[in-house]
Amino acid sequence: MYPLEIIYQDEYLVAINKPHDLLVHQSPIARNAEEFAIQLLRDQINQKVYPVHRLDRKTSGVLLFALDKETNRNLVEQFTNKSTEKKYWAIVRGFCADELTIDYALHRDDGVLQDAVTKIKTLEKAEIDLPHGKHQTSRYSLIEATPLTGRIHQIRKHMAHILYPIIGDRPHGCNKQNKLWLDKFGMKTMLLHAHSLTFQHPHTQQSITLTAQPSQVFLDVYKMLGFKTLDL
Repeated sequence: MYPLEIIYQDEYLVAINKPHDLLVHQSPIARNAEEFAIQLLRDQINQKVYPVHRLDRKTSGVLLFALDKETNRNLVEQFTNKSTEKKYWAIVRGFCADELTIDYALHRDDGVLQDAVTKIKTLEKAEIDLPHGKHQTSRYSLIEATPLTGRIHQIRKHMAHILYPIIGDRPHGCNKQNKLWLDKFGMKTMLLHAHSLTFQHPHTQQSITLTAQPSQVFLDVYKMLGFKTLDL
């Protein structure tokens, strides 16, 4: 896992392509973890870093850090004001609608209900010769998800809510599909990737869009399903 892939760096900011299964920071719900993005990146560039936002442990992709407190405050404010744009790629079960907006409130861990909105665009669909249950074939979609709010596990919960769960998602996904992929292909990775992040640079005021390539596991499934839309 070390060294981390740095996709952008200047005197104020650094961004990495976070691997699947790496925590951003220490968490009481994953006490067995020994490596964290903050510590790994700090040691790699020999400089203190401040995480601007979060990615789930199981999600890969663009993760942005500030290199000083002032820059961090500015960027956190951009995320709070929803002036940033994040786009995710995911492979989900079934043939998803071409475009839809999921407006479905989600509960925090403390029970508070928060509004949550995600825009979905289906990029490609595939049907493969993979028997499952009563079906002789299996259907999947490659989607682009744009969260308009930033709730914990938002995309994962929203896709499960509309019955198009992300492959490899535990606990929000489909246990039968996850077992199918584990038994047939030995795959335990959740196929959700933070592909791009757009924000305004706090010091130059320029609009910056950072992108990260998916993991090899994501790419292998993408190719196996015959998808061709993405420039990979």
